[in-house]
This record gives sequence, C-alpha cells and structure tokens, in this order.
Amino acid sequence: MQADYVIVGAGSAGCAMAYRLGEAGHSVIVIEHGGTDAGPFIQMPGALSYPMNMPRYDWGFSSEPEPQLNNRRMAVPRGKVVGGSSSVNGMVYVRGHAKDYDHWADSGATGWGYADVLPYFQRMEHWHGKGESDWRGTQGPLHVQQARQWNPLFHAFVAAGREAGYPVTEDYNGHQQEGFGAFDMTVWQGRRWSAANAYLKPAMAKWDVTLVNGLAKRVVFEGGRAVGVEIGRRTDETIRATREVILAASSINTPKLLMLSGIGPGAHLRDHGIEVRANRPGVGQNLQDHLEVYMQYASKKPITLYRYWNLLGKAWVGAQWLFTRTGHGASNQFESCAFIRSQAGVEYPDIQFHFLPIAVRYDGKAAAEGHGFQAHVGPMRSKSRGAVTLASADPADPPRITFNYMSHDEDWQDWRRAVRLTREIFRQPAMEEFVKHEIQPGGGDTDGEIDAFVREHAESAYHPCGTARMGAADDPNAVVDPECRVIGVEGLRVADSSIFPRITNGNTNAPSILVGEKAADHVLGRTPLPRDNRGPWINPDWRTAQR
Repeated sequence: MQADYVIVGAGSAGCAMAYRLGEAGHSVIVIEHGGTDAGPFIQMPGALSYPMNMPRYDWGFSSEPEPQLNNRRMAVPRGKVVGGSSSVNGMVYVRGHAKDYDHWADSGATGWGYADVLPYFQRMEHWHGKGESDWRGTQGPLHVQQARQWNPLFHAFVAAGREAGYPVTEDYNGHQQEGFGAFDMTVWQGRRWSAANAYLKPAMAKWDVTLVNGLAKRVVFEGGRAVGVEIGRRTDETIRATREVILAASSINTPKLLMLSGIGPGAHLRDHGIEVRANRPGVGQNLQDHLEVYMQYASKKPITLYRYWNLLGKAWVGAQWLFTRTGHGASNQFESCAFIRSQAGVEYPDIQFHFLPIAVRYDGKAAAEGHGFQAHVGPMRSKSRGAVTLASADPADPPRITFNYMSHDEDWQDWRRAVRLTREIFRQPAMEEFVKHEIQPGGGDTDGEIDAFVREHAESAYHPCGTARMGAADDPNAVVDPECRVIGVEGLRVADSSIFPRITNGNTNAPSILVGEKAADHVLGRTPLPRDNRGPWINPDWRTAQR
C-alpha cells in the first residue's frame, strides 16, 4: 500500500490534516490502531464518562508514581478509536488565549502568533452562538455549539462571578476570554461532533483518503528520508509515502514513535538498543498538563442531574436521545465556565472553571450526598515539566509517563489561591439559595489543609502536550521547526499537541485541530492565510487589580 501522504493517528489533528490534503487532490492513508466510533457511548454527549473508561476506546496509559501527589499513579486516557481523543473527551471547545500563541511565536515558533492562527480557527469552525461575531468562523467543518445553560445553577454560577466583581463574557473564544459565561461544545444536532465526524468521514467519502487499521511500529527511512511506516497487523508490513510521513499519534505516542524510529535523546535510545538516526534531546521532554480538583457542594434544591443518576433515569435520558437526539443526553453538561486571573500582576487568565450541575467524578461515581454540583478548577500555566520515555524497544509496550506535577514552588501558591477564590465565588448571594454545604474539600482553609487536599484529590484534566516542541531549527531542544518538519531528517512531520511549546489556556482539543489545519498548509507549500492583527481584551487594571 502507498499514498502521497501517510498519517499516523486518526485523532484531532490527523483527521483535519487528512481532510485538507485530500481536498487538495492528494492520496492519503491514515493509520489508526483503534476501531470504530459507532455506537451511543461515543456519539451521545451525555455519555462522556463511559468511553474514556473503556479499554476498547482508550489506550489505558497511566503515569509513574507522582512524588508530590502522594505517589499516586495518574490515569492518562488517550483515545484509541477513530477520532482519537476527540471521540472520548468532554467536548469542551476552548481556543486558548491570544497571548498563548504570541508566547509560542516568541519561543521560536515563528508564524504561530495569535494573528497567524486566528484565521485558521475561523476556517475550521462552524459556530452556532448567540448573535454574530466576526471573531468566529461560520463555514468550517467543525460545528461548535454554544451551551443553552438549561439549569438555574448554570446562571447562578455566572451571576455569582459577576457579584464577586468579575466580568461576564459573551464569547470567551472571541475578543474576551476573561470572565464568566456559557461554554462552547463540539456537539451538533445532539451528537458528539468529533474530528472523525467533522473531517475524516467526509474526506473518505469525497476524496482519495483511506483508513487502515494497525499498530504503527516505526517510521521507515531510506537514507535520511522517511519513506513509510511499518505497521503490525496479522503480519508486519510497510505502508509507503511517496511524499511525506506525518505523525499525529498524540503527545504520548508520537514521541514514543519518534524514539522507536531512532529520533530522540541519543543516550536513552542507545540504552534500549536503538540506532540513533537524529540526536534530538527534546523528544519526549517538555511534557505539560493541567491538573484540576472538583470543588463539590451539596444542593438545597433537588434540581441537579442526580435525579437521573439511577437505572430508570439513565434509561429515560438514553431513550430520549436515541429517538430524538435531544434532552440531557445531547449535552456534555459543562455549560458554564470562567477564566479568571489569580492575582494582580497576572496579565491574562490563569485559572479555569468548568461548572457541572451534579457532584460526580469522571469515572462516573456520584457523590454519596445526593443532589449537588461542582466546579472543576485548576491553574493553567504550571512551570512543572515532565517527560515521556521508552520503557523498552518493543512497540507494543506503553511508554513511561512522568509528569512531575507540583514540582515547582509556585504551583502550590497558585493552587491555594485557586481554592480560596473558588470558595469566595460560592459564598456570593446568587449561590445562597442553592449551596447547602461544601462536600469537598470540606475542611479548613490553611495552606497545609489545602495542600493536603490537592495532594490527595488533584486529577489530570487530560491535556498532555508539548513532547515534540516546535521551535527554531537551530534550537537544540526543539523537535520540529515552525513548518512542523522534524529537525535532522527529511520527509517527516509532526502535527498534534506534541508540538505545543507551552500548554494553552483551557482544554486542548481545539488547538490540536488547529495544528492539523495549519500544518496542512505547510505540507502543501501554500502561503499561510492572511494575518488578523486584532488583539484580545486585556483588563486595563491587570497590573494593580486581580479583577
């Protein structure tokens, strides 16, 4: 088998890349180890807690024991299914802050500033929001719906933010991220609008785009040029690329594949008996993620989703969705959000909230106290860095994942502020008729008590990224150049969240799709879309005021 382009990974960026290359008239083969995304567990937004806990759809990775988090091994779900993590995620759509991309450009990712990426966000989106916004796209493949905020609790949370002195934003993905407002979700006509539904399936229907099932084992080289990918099926075979190979296998599997192919830290590769093709010490390094805790409150009123948290309730929600694509099953239930700054002197938001009208864990376990609600809260820009390294030279073995969460002193200060600011929001008059008492943390407010809560209860927000960092071609720690070409070899690119120089503000699915969209233009040798030089809203008093 061969095609002009071979893409490893049918995830967020890989699907977008396949669509744009197919649209340009090229033959494309996409290699995906996971199976079909058919079925209600993936397609029903309200069922989101199921697929990320099912081995059928998830790679099942976990971290090494995290020293600062009581040596807990953290779950690292990654989608092993058509659509990748966009088929198992929470469907929350956050572009990130404009300043995130300006930081990328300042870090050596020339051409990836906000003015450069804004037109690509607009190209990929079909936004269904309130009113019109020239910050948003309305013709793209990716349907993005603004939450309707059906429950009074969603409005109370936003009102509490206003009462606490924070702004309200009509569109955090537009001119002003900072503030409280309605979330965007990748849901359309009641279905999860994954990268597979938005990009891959239409591309396969219209153009010469083929999906091949198999485990990518290594990139095949002739001389210094990538010419294909060895995959394991019933027997090993090589799928050849007449133009380029593109790795879009996730921030966990992409660095693993690079290292198995001889691209990475030389000494580490030699330790595993792998011949060094390009000594790139940055491969697998710079691993970043967002941590979050669930601040849970018991509800005075029986108006939460807990009324459906039983066999009969779930059957009703499921049946309503199955027959009409409406009801609670048609929402991810993350319908209100906030982005705030933790203190004066912070230029743009560094804390994110997801509000949920039930007190429940990602694994589907509801709080014992019955009716309740919660805010997922966490700082956005930790200075802690981890690494993805090889456990062995066997492609079937998962890599070692070490986040080094909370290994920087500032992390603890950030977390104390985040917890205290959250408690203040839930003490506002707008929440008074709903808050019965705090379930979790539920303890005191000293530094030691907050630190102990974070150590025991902080969870990954499932936003790993940064393990094949983009930077200047002469940067020894960069893995890809600003056109996503792997430095030190030819014919090989990376296009997924691995290339983020620094994690973006908020959920990382939208920036991952962006990478696929923009990298496709680099692969095709096109002039990038014209820059849009409008700047974001920044609080004029940010130097002296926290809100």
